[in-house]
Amino acid sequence: MSEDATYFWTKDTDGHTRIGLTKSAHEALGEIKYAELPVIGDKVSQNKAFLSVEATKAVSEFNCPINGTVVAVNPALKDNFDALNSLEDGVAWLVDVD
Repeated sequence: MSEDATYFWTKDTDGHTRIGLTKSAHEALGEIKYAELPVIGDKVSQNKAFLSVEATKAVSEFNCPINGTVVAVNPALKDNFDALNSLEDGVAWLVDVD
């Protein structure tokens, strides 16, 4: 299993697959200051880069855990990335993929 696989969770949400950050990702990265996410309509591919993150412990690029097309991006990430630092269930999600 790749390290990237331990950093993401996936969950069926309204017929789409939601991708979010795990507790392991939070521990490895520290506080996330900036993230470059795909946009709605982007095609993402398993094991291909889809997310760049600048955090207190690392600057990293991550591969997508699944294939598909981005149908939603977490609206809480529009103006800042505080939601990605949350350990609360369902808050630190990135995108929905179809």
